[in-house]
Amino acid sequence: MSPSIDNAKCVLVTGATSGIGRALALAIASLPSHPKVIGVGRRKDRLVGLTEAGIDAEKFDVNADKAATKNFVEEMIKKYPEIDTLVLAAGIQREVHFKKEVDLEAIATEMHVNYFSILTIISFFMPHLLAKSVSGHPCLIAPVTSGLAYVPAPWIANYSASKAALHSLCSSLRVQLEDTSIGVIEISPPLVESELHDAEGTTGALSQFWMPLEEYTKETMEGLQRGVNVVCSGMSKNIYEKFEQPKERIITEMAKRAATHSKMIACTVDNEDK
Repeated sequence: MSPSIDNAKCVLVTGATSGIGRALALAIASLPSHPKVIGVGRRKDRLVGLTEAGIDAEKFDVNADKAATKNFVEEMIKKYPEIDTLVLAAGIQREVHFKKEVDLEAIATEMHVNYFSILTIISFFMPHLLAKSVSGHPCLIAPVTSGLAYVPAPWIANYSASKAALHSLCSSLRVQLEDTSIGVIEISPPLVESELHDAEGTTGALSQFWMPLEEYTKETMEGLQRGVNVVCSGMSKNIYEKFEQPKERIITEMAKRAATHSKMIACTVDNEDK
């Protein structure tokens, strides 16, 4: 189990100007515990709406290079030293058809936004979160993946791959941080009402099948409050429980074996030195 979102004092949410990110930012800000919420997005006009809802709005495009991201994280820590929770919801989705001309720049951008930017943000925030953890303060990292991390949709192959990479990162990061008070909760939505599909013009067709955003947000907040390691709904929940959940035990066992192996090597080297 991970810390509950109810323990959070200050929550930074990326992708907060639309879709799941915005809905979660508003829901977290409405918790009885009244945490400070920082909504991060690239669209200035959308940030105004967050401010009106009592959320601190910060303009930043996660599709930035390493130096810009580092500067942003340092600025956030300086401005909001109480940050103890990251909800990383920024993402884009594009179709790719390999029998046609493939836009490699678009693929690289999608992978950067959906995976590398999240990895980079986590890395730059980690010293800050670890320092809080030393004092026993509960912290939380909650990236948004997708049910397509478990079973890919062939027409959005790169999107599915980016979410699979993020899912794998969550599983490993959780094990690496298990001796700290930093929890890792993977938020894994099914097809949910959002603007994510507007770029490909598929919103109309998909709206017949998607989960209403209000219903999804309610279920996800309940999972975040319980502190479960993976918060999933609908088809994502079914697939995760059948195929992915059993792997968590294997990942933990692999980590234990690796740690034992490292200790054995260290002892051998130490004995040889003597």
